[in-house]
Amino acid sequence: MLLWVALVVTMGGAEVQGEDRPNILFIFSDDHAPHAIGAYDGWLKSVDPTPNIDVLASQGMVFRNSFCTNSICGPSRAVIQTGKHSHKNGFMNNGNTFDWNQQTFPKLLQKAGYTTAIYGKSHLKGKPQGYADWKVLPGQGLYYNPDMITPKGRTRIEGHCTDVVTDLAVEWLKDGREAGKPFMLMVQHKAPHRNWMPAPRHLNLYSEIDIPEPSTLFDQWQDNAPPARFQELEIDRHMHLNFDLFVDLVPGFDGDSQKGRFDKSAWRNMQRMNPKQLEDWRKAYAPRDRAFHAAKLEGKDLVRWKFQRYAKNYLRCVRGVDESVGTLMETLEELGLSDNTVVIYSSDQGFYVGDHGWYDKRWMYDESMKMPLVVKWPKVTKAGTANNDLVQNLDYAETFLEMAGADVPADMQGESLVPLLKGRTPEDWRKSVYYHYYEYPSVHMVPRHYGVRSERYKLMRFYQFDEWEFYDLEKDPDELQNLYGNQQYAPQIAEMKIELERLRELYADDSDVSVKSQQWQDQLRQPQAAAN
Repeated sequence: MLLWVALVVTMGGAEVQGEDRPNILFIFSDDHAPHAIGAYDGWLKSVDPTPNIDVLASQGMVFRNSFCTNSICGPSRAVIQTGKHSHKNGFMNNGNTFDWNQQTFPKLLQKAGYTTAIYGKSHLKGKPQGYADWKVLPGQGLYYNPDMITPKGRTRIEGHCTDVVTDLAVEWLKDGREAGKPFMLMVQHKAPHRNWMPAPRHLNLYSEIDIPEPSTLFDQWQDNAPPARFQELEIDRHMHLNFDLFVDLVPGFDGDSQKGRFDKSAWRNMQRMNPKQLEDWRKAYAPRDRAFHAAKLEGKDLVRWKFQRYAKNYLRCVRGVDESVGTLMETLEELGLSDNTVVIYSSDQGFYVGDHGWYDKRWMYDESMKMPLVVKWPKVTKAGTANNDLVQNLDYAETFLEMAGADVPADMQGESLVPLLKGRTPEDWRKSVYYHYYEYPSVHMVPRHYGVRSERYKLMRFYQFDEWEFYDLEKDPDELQNLYGNQQYAPQIAEMKIELERLRELYADDSDVSVKSQQWQDQLRQPQAAAN
């Protein structure tokens, strides 16, 4: 229990909370890569993607070695809710259903006297528990005129999803929260998740510039283990011109006639647009579509065009989230709440913005395993600081509870970040992090794998096929040279294997790793056919 937690006093029969217990505003987006945030100094910084998040970073701390435990939407959220790895909270892939009856940090905050609310993407199925008020998207939700599930049933709200979620949060801050109580508000954005449909005001953002290309855009994954060559998340082969990039996506387009495993949500969402939204959409994209057809691009030129269309739409969706951060910060200031509210910005995992020729996430490679974490804690965290310790989304629940002066249950598996936010790294802070991805066979066909990452090294095992990868991140930050089997690194590989087993025992990960994939094995026997 923190010493600074205020006493609760009773005046005239009413409880009055002391001012020392901070409010918590947790802003959480979907698929926002750290290198698409200016404060992280990545290769996309030059296009100024996040001016408001950058201001937040200047007022608090940026965690530069922040990682998820399982790089996919629902599981990441389940880890945050419970402070437990996927195999312990029961939500290992997006096909699972979260058990809301289990212990979660919002329930514990409520017991500690906090009022709580969540708006936006839950992606855990079922009705949220632990919240005084909630309105959540069904599944992935829609970008335009989304349906929201509420305690009173389903309702449709006109507007762009990022703005809808922001407005719900602002309304709650102004009129919905319980007076006299500290609060924890979760603002959960769909953006910038696929299919990257920007708000009307952002449709022409970046239209006059080229987005810088990642140096690995044309990576052929020759030095990776075979799984990297049998995925289905390439901008080249798997990004659909109509459904993902909106080419000729107009009213009357027959999406049903195109067969295959395509995400058709953008096409379906357009059928719900109002006339003004459709007009704005066609005005922005129709000239670009005509220019694309006239160019008759092939090969690398076509890949480059697809990257530009994708990256611009992705960053346009990011801009909407960034504006939401600005709006929420202004609202706190307007209501006189800024000085006693911790503001956290994070996302459920990283994302490929053309890195290695890919989009999506799932892998244990850093672009998808790293997740942004920016924290402003007035009077506690020094402004404009950065932290390089290894942290995970596994730590969020414990952090929120300690901030609130609540006990952290012994069965939670993470560590509170409060000492780090106070500028002190405990001597026994972790030296490595554990990762385990389960969703295969499934969308994008990334095999199941687990592994360990230290500050310098990374060891991964694709256990369905007994394939290994090992990287020296100091010499090879892009993870292009698989050193597994390199005798020069034999001692380090042996040490990392010992550490991997230590972490699996520490976290009691006894989930089944014996499953084999006949489909993938058949592809290995016919590599040329699989690549075509």
